[in-house]
Amino acid sequence: MAKLSWLPCSFFERDPLVCARELIGAELVWGKCSGIIVETEAYLTLNDEACHTFTRPSSRAFVERNLPGAVYIYMNYGVHWMLNLLVKGGERSGLILVRALEPRRGLSLMKARRGLDDVRRLCSGPGKLAQALDITKRHHEMSICADSRHCLLPAGEANVRVVADPRIGISRAKDFPWRFTLAESPFVSVPVRPALTRRRTAMTLRTK
Repeated sequence: MAKLSWLPCSFFERDPLVCARELIGAELVWGKCSGIIVETEAYLTLNDEACHTFTRPSSRAFVERNLPGAVYIYMNYGVHWMLNLLVKGGERSGLILVRALEPRRGLSLMKARRGLDDVRRLCSGPGKLAQALDITKRHHEMSICADSRHCLLPAGEANVRVVADPRIGISRAKDFPWRFTLAESPFVSVPVRPALTRRRTAMTLRTK
């Protein structure tokens, strides 16, 4: 794999919402396994109550000391590791949660780690994909832009259809449509809301 084939740090030096959207369709390579990213969520490091940086000094320090594309790993509810990527260098910084993958390579290894055979359920959630890829705290603060064993390959299709939907699994700032999914993908964690509901949410946010 040529070094220039993966996404560089400059990809993460833009607005977090742009990065989160454009990661849909990219291939996450993690050791012997890989999968197409079909779901992400964007979180802003400033004034976003759902982001760790809103309440955790350690998260703010992580943002300060790391370069764009750094991996941010945390454990959710003391059970599941979660894979996030740092975005900074543009007008605002953020963290992108990788929520779901369509498995591509290393299926037998992922099935063994997850203890199931249903391909659609292997990586259909952030905790599930972390388990399938064996992502743990040991990967915290590594770069996703420096090593072919852990990298992101650009989306292969020129026209990737992306749907914006409100973020899920959070109790604060939950109505912002900053969850991005690959249209009609059966591998997402939760089906997207109907189009009418999404339009109503967007209209409500614009009037606030």
